[in-house]
Amino acid sequence: MKKKVTKSEEEWKKELTPEQYEVTRKKGTEQAFTGEYYNSKEPGIYRCVACGNELFSSKTKYESGSGWPSFWEPISAEGIRTEEDFSHGMRRVEVLCASCESHLGHLFPDGPRPTGMRFCINSAALKLERERQEEEKKR
Repeated sequence: MKKKVTKSEEEWKKELTPEQYEVTRKKGTEQAFTGEYYNSKEPGIYRCVACGNELFSSKTKYESGSGWPSFWEPISAEGIRTEEDFSHGMRRVEVLCASCESHLGHLFPDGPRPTGMRFCINSAALKLERERQEEEKKR
């Protein structure tokens, strides 16, 4: 696992856009169907926008119809952590970056095979590292 990243609220505010800060540090949610990556089909690795931790591969991204990027599995179980979330009068499972504790989104048990899980993640919490064409030719 990557080293823990700890910063002051002032540092986070300087490094993140207002929307990124609201989502990742204040547990906000972007509007459905508005995020940069909800409909993206580009190959690559989705990293935490706050610390760069590898989170999800485009190979596990799928169209859930929810309006947010959805993945059926993280790159590594050590890259994320989950905890119960009782906000908004419901019981959900929150997904956090294991390195910097940024709020990413929520986990639901209604995803596709092989895991049956849907990691419903805010675009504002992600940064896509696109695959390079040279790397694709080697595969």
